[in-house]
Amino acid sequence: MLAENALNIYTDGSSFSSPRTGGIGMRFVLVDACGREQVHDFCPSGYKGATNNQMELKACIMALSEAKRLGWSQGVGKIVIHTDSMYVSSNYKKAMFEWPKSRWHGRSGAPVLNAELWKNLTRAMKASGCRVDIEWVKGHSKDPHNKAADKMARQSARSPMNPPLTQVSVRRKRSPETVSPDSVAMLGQRLSIRVITSEYLRTQRVWKLKYEVTSKASTYHGKVDIIFSDILLKDGHLYHVRVNDNAGNPRIVRVFRELPG
Repeated sequence: MLAENALNIYTDGSSFSSPRTGGIGMRFVLVDACGREQVHDFCPSGYKGATNNQMELKACIMALSEAKRLGWSQGVGKIVIHTDSMYVSSNYKKAMFEWPKSRWHGRSGAPVLNAELWKNLTRAMKASGCRVDIEWVKGHSKDPHNKAADKMARQSARSPMNPPLTQVSVRRKRSPETVSPDSVAMLGQRLSIRVITSEYLRTQRVWKLKYEVTSKASTYHGKVDIIFSDILLKDGHLYHVRVNDNAGNPRIVRVFRELPG
């Protein structure tokens, strides 16, 4: 539902796999005193290697920038961003008030993912010159504005002219399993692993790794999961490591040796 005396912005992010691309779409709606809607659509080029959550955040950031460029954010009581992303609508207040105080770590101690994008979103909200609310709207609903944003996001993803938002080094996994967070219990045990992807989280100065368990005697042999490490472990390489005992913040606490591949 359109908010009164406000600039309503409908945003959406989309991502495709094989190859992974992402896109964003947004629709701006101003309603005059007679109830007539003034609509502006914005569908920029997409991004290579982007996740859906990154695109949802990027859509909100670019929407606020475009609203300022158009001058549509002036003279309104507030800006309301309508998004079908629970990831954005449920966490934006944490990004404003909670995560900066914890140095961008969650309550369990795990690094907040996409921290740079969250920072950019809070900066854009503060620079908008008025109050900004982000409200959830059901995706693929009958709302024509939401449907328009979704269509533009998919169109944008088909034209990935922009480079990836983050640099992730990737190798093909050998396990037939798909990645499943928390599939490997953190019990302080030793494991032999093969690193599939490595991504440096610049804000927290830690590596995010996707790995597969290669220990044949382990209950978790073949499982594919996510873990964090203060030390760079190269993708495509095998290591014998010890993990911590905190399921909410999975970490490699010691690297014993690199194993032959």
